[in-house]
Amino acid sequence: MKSGKRQKQLGSLFVNGSLFLLTLVWTIPTMGIFVSSFRARDDIANSGWWKVLPYRDWQPVREIDPREAGLNPDEIMEIEGVAGTFDEFRAGIETPDGERITWIGNKRIGRLEVQERVWTVDWNFTLDNYKQVLGGQSFTFTRPDGTVQVVPGDNMSGAFLNSLSVAVPSTVIPILIAAFAAYAFAWMKFPGRRGMFIMIVALLVVPLQIALVPILRDYKALNLNGTFLAIWLAHTGFGLALATYLLYNYISTLPRDILESAFIDGASHFTVFTQLILPLSVPALASFAIFQFLWVWNDYLVALIFLGGNPEFELVTQRMAAIVGSRGSEWHLLTAGAFVSMALPLLVFFSMQRYFVRGLLAGSVKG
Repeated sequence: MKSGKRQKQLGSLFVNGSLFLLTLVWTIPTMGIFVSSFRARDDIANSGWWKVLPYRDWQPVREIDPREAGLNPDEIMEIEGVAGTFDEFRAGIETPDGERITWIGNKRIGRLEVQERVWTVDWNFTLDNYKQVLGGQSFTFTRPDGTVQVVPGDNMSGAFLNSLSVAVPSTVIPILIAAFAAYAFAWMKFPGRRGMFIMIVALLVVPLQIALVPILRDYKALNLNGTFLAIWLAHTGFGLALATYLLYNYISTLPRDILESAFIDGASHFTVFTQLILPLSVPALASFAIFQFLWVWNDYLVALIFLGGNPEFELVTQRMAAIVGSRGSEWHLLTAGAFVSMALPLLVFFSMQRYFVRGLLAGSVKG
């Protein structure tokens, strides 16, 4: 008995520990992006984001002028009880009392710093990265050699609004159409219902890439290329099969007695659908909404093909690709842009995640 209880505890500990490690692995990079997005460009270039946590580092406490001390950098120098060459002092030499002496600069105009190892943090945060990425504001940057450089902004706010204009209709439209279709397959009898449903399930295995060229040709004939309507229709078509299948599994498990009572009272199919099915199907609707919204928001291929390179309709994924191409070494802008692009999907997921598991398990248990 005790052995079985102990095995259960060990199993629970292993599962919880594995989940904790998995969550930690996913959370640390996200935290790194978030912290780096608020750091100055020099801080990102010279140190890691974890320096915002307390750590021990050498900090200068006083300076020594080598000329006043009569030191010759071309010879062995002795300073406060330690001796060494110029290269050794350049790397830093620790003294017996726990300090470190470091030569800063070159031999001619350099100086000596006496440093102590203390606890410190790097909290030099700024909002300039977000102002430059979102507002398109230009900034004047002074390089270490004294030269001044004007850095133009990226104006990502327009791309953010464009992505929102694409993602919201591309999520709502297929949900509404699929909900009607799922109700019809689950509760209405009509010729060819079984065959049509089999065709919808078969469409789940068809990759969307093979449909891009034919759809692009049709859009060209209809003069729809480069418009929001084109990408709305594309995402609706690509998402309908999964949405219909997912909602059918849920709607078909709803209690039959409720619907029969409504029909006896004279309710039509439309009334039953709007007054009963939709309110009871919120978990499944929210689950698919998360899938569809994340897919559309993070999509790059479909947007590039049907919207093209028109800056007027540029989405967040396209703007981020442009930033990576033109500012691949400017991590302060890349991290700010990355967090802007992931902030809304995270908000959508956490606001609807309570329905997520219920929607995924829809129709998995019957009887």
